[in-house]
Amino acid sequence: MELEDKRVLVVGLARTGIATALFCAARAARVTASEERAEAEVAEAAAKLRAAGCTLELGGHREATFLAQDLIVTSPGVPQEMPQLAAARAEHIPIWSEIELAWRFLRGRLVAITGSNGKTTTTALIGHILETAGIPTLVAGNIGTPLISRVEATSDSTVTVAEISSFQLQAIDSFSPHIALLLNLTPDHLDRHASLDDYGHAKARLFEYQTEQDAAILNADDMAVAQYAPSRPQLYWFSRLKRVANGGFLRGDQIVFRRDGSETVLLRREDIGLRGEHNVENVLAASAAALLAGATPAAIAAGVRSFAGVEHRLEFVAEVGGISFYNDSKATNVDATLKALDAFPGRLVVILGGKDKGGDFSLLTQPLRQHGSLALLIGAAAGKIAAQLGGAVPTEMAGTMDRAVTLAFERARPGDIVLLAPACASFDQFENFEHRGRVFKQLVRQLEQQAAGVPGRAG
Repeated sequence: MELEDKRVLVVGLARTGIATALFCAARAARVTASEERAEAEVAEAAAKLRAAGCTLELGGHREATFLAQDLIVTSPGVPQEMPQLAAARAEHIPIWSEIELAWRFLRGRLVAITGSNGKTTTTALIGHILETAGIPTLVAGNIGTPLISRVEATSDSTVTVAEISSFQLQAIDSFSPHIALLLNLTPDHLDRHASLDDYGHAKARLFEYQTEQDAAILNADDMAVAQYAPSRPQLYWFSRLKRVANGGFLRGDQIVFRRDGSETVLLRREDIGLRGEHNVENVLAASAAALLAGATPAAIAAGVRSFAGVEHRLEFVAEVGGISFYNDSKATNVDATLKALDAFPGRLVVILGGKDKGGDFSLLTQPLRQHGSLALLIGAAAGKIAAQLGGAVPTEMAGTMDRAVTLAFERARPGDIVLLAPACASFDQFENFEHRGRVFKQLVRQLEQQAAGVPGRAG
């Protein structure tokens, strides 16, 4: 598409909004960036955008600005129900997410991954396998680098692997990945989506514009996913529990890919170094996608064996005094925390809490009864979590992360595991889940230094 001299409004100046505004400005669009925060809170971004020739509207959104555009591009954190967006929609002004704009300029093939949990690990794993196979690969999306920032690096030979959120999919117009994966569907973001059904329909938009030449890969073990199986693209499944007609499945200790009645063994279960049954599912999905994208079975096995995992996902931090500390800050919903609890057979001290996204914390009671010796509660949702756990496990109100880590070390015994798996968003006390995970790791390393007699800085 042609952006030159188009009036483009970018709404929201977080990482994605900044990248989008700079992308459009570099193509001679007349860019306005609208942000509800004041200039002092976005000073660095504001300076960068002004230098690129963008007009800024800070400290609030003006409806008149929205109505004076040829195109509006929203950041993932911007609710589509904003009154200003509704007014623009009524005037038939196109409103796209950044992935829609990026897709129109992207070259090569696109593999897109969505789901409630496992997106980042699966995205990173597919990228790693394809790189192992010698295929020119770019990794982007919610994994850290906006898709639009990767456009210039793409070519006809590249495969771009992108993690995609439900918020981004709400505002697509023709976005069509060559290979699309829906990993699972569990309650999440119900503070932004009206219902689980609304959330599921947003996720399933990933398949909406695919063609008969494209591939869709879905979780055959998740009944919520199965109802969104598309009719147009070639359909593949992955399953940990049963053989599938087309796709990847676990047979004994083998991961097998079946297509049109022919079966290929891709790897063995012992090749998977990641903890938890949910990571077996992630490997099944990633292996199927990588095979369809051109990787050989040998490269898939080698890639899975050499994959070290992703930061903030069941990440081992340190062992201090016989107590092992794990960082699963990416467990931002109840289902992710359930999967994290299931990954550890021993006694657990669990740190829970943060900003509630409408989760049902009572679902944690049974696994905490089985594995948990103590739940330490932090952040805005602490009271709700305590009430819904109903005494299933002893709880303490820690309030803050530093207090939680201190209490965890005091209460745990050698051989125990301290697990940060909050089941909540981080925005009440932290910038994002990465910030929360980094703070947790810093506090654990201070404990490690103190245990070793090394003076450490207060954090």
